[in-house]
Amino acid sequence: MFTIGSIFIPVTDIQKSTVWYESNLGVKKIDSWEEGAGFYFPSGSAQLALVQVDTPQPTEFVIKGKRRNVYYNFVVQDIEAVHRQLNANGVVTTEIEEFGDMKGFDFYDPDGNPFSVVNEEEGSPFHSDHIKKQQEHDKTSACE
Repeated sequence: MFTIGSIFIPVTDIQKSTVWYESNLGVKKIDSWEEGAGFYFPSGSAQLALVQVDTPQPTEFVIKGKRRNVYYNFVVQDIEAVHRQLNANGVVTTEIEEFGDMKGFDFYDPDGNPFSVVNEEEGSPFHSDHIKKQQEHDKTSACE
């Protein structure tokens, strides 16, 4: 019924950010307009849009006044390779941490927007193979 269409990211320099996102996330430009640009990922269905703003805007929220959390994350198959690639490109990243069945790290765009990268282990209930099985089960159940 619903799928994620686009994720909108506030940026202060649309041209600089366009180059950065294409270089570091591998997104491909679909089109641009006066105050933004839209992109697609080589795989998956979600799109990404950069929107020109005057001052940086928060792309995270605070949990119980202490920890910060991003609104969404990027899922990758080889988290170590992605981490090395971003570091080689001069992108500011945190160290890779393990959280049970998941590994993750954060990185920051030129405006300081934080993003999380995660890699779910095969046994995790959030692993893509497990989610696909649940989706297939839901489709089958809906047809009965």
